Amino acid sequence: MRQIKIIVEKHPDGYVAYPLGLKGVIVGQGDTYEEALSDVKSAIRFHIETFGREILEAEPPILEAFVAEAGVEV
Repeated sequence: MRQIKIIVEKHPDGYVAYPLGLKGVIVGQGDTYEEALSDVKSAIRFHIETFGREILEAEPPILEAFVAEAGVEV
């Protein structure tokens, strides 16, 4: 089993989840946090089965992930 960092976002109409550091686009969704996490884990397994373990080879590996908020003039 490999540990993968996953971002889960809460939106007005549900949750969206996506992994960090994998090659390709992988997204899961659900009405709850748990559903979105389960969906993205299933999508990751499918992505690996389809494209091979090479998608796990992020360079360099992500050691930590942070969420920051900053004001930006527009």
